[in-house]
Amino acid sequence: MALNFIEILKAIFLGVVEGITEWLPISSTGHMLLVDKFITLNMSEAFKEMFFVVIQLGAILAVVVIFGKKMFPFRFRDNTLPIIKKDTLSLWFKVVVACIPGAIITIFFDDYIEAHFHTPMVIAAALIFYGIAFIVIEIWNNTRVPTTQKLDDITYRVAFLIGLFQVLSIIPGTSRSGATIIGALLIGVSRVAAAEFTFFLAVPVMFGLSTIKILKFGLSFTSEELLILEIGMAVAFAVSVLVIKFLMGYIKKHDFKAFGWYRIALGILVILITIIL
Repeated sequence: MALNFIEILKAIFLGVVEGITEWLPISSTGHMLLVDKFITLNMSEAFKEMFFVVIQLGAILAVVVIFGKKMFPFRFRDNTLPIIKKDTLSLWFKVVVACIPGAIITIFFDDYIEAHFHTPMVIAAALIFYGIAFIVIEIWNNTRVPTTQKLDDITYRVAFLIGLFQVLSIIPGTSRSGATIIGALLIGVSRVAAAEFTFFLAVPVMFGLSTIKILKFGLSFTSEELLILEIGMAVAFAVSVLVIKFLMGYIKKHDFKAFGWYRIALGILVILITIIL
């Protein structure tokens, strides 16, 4: 019983980490893998591989709750047929286009990446590299005006280019939101529009990845495994609601350089710990 309670506390902590890092451009997977090195779930490797992905569904549900009206492409009036919101439907088609590059790469290279790149040194290198990228890009952005100001202004071409940048996030430590935001900023999308498109893009991506991981793991969960997964997702959901609201308010007044410096500091710390241990 004591062991079960300890595992529950670990799941709660991992849910907090996931809820915070999923939406901030600092790499949720990288943080989860690093935390697991020091606060290890007493579960099989197969379960943890699945858990670190599926727990993100809790964070995704927070997006659906917060942006539900904006995401749902239909509007109902009385007992009449639903009215199609063309702008929203068009946006979802753009999201599908953005998902194509990542889906192809994941299908062919996901197992190889997990076997060879889920190491502290790779995570540290990715944290530092993209931390520097955030700082450099934001300094450059100070000299220009975004060409795509609003979410509705994103074209199919821009969506596809953002999707190409999302492919980079298959390397742990990169950050899915970080890769898409960096890509969006580079091609002239405003911070707010970049963040909102990242939220939309996360929904099909994470549902798809979670489905793949669950099918690979199988549906034969033990009661303890199911409890750990449910707790992690629930905590990730609650924390994500707060973090998303914070982020949307933050980027209206600030840039992403602070996250770049955080990534660099964390990457250096990971390298030092890895060398010492």
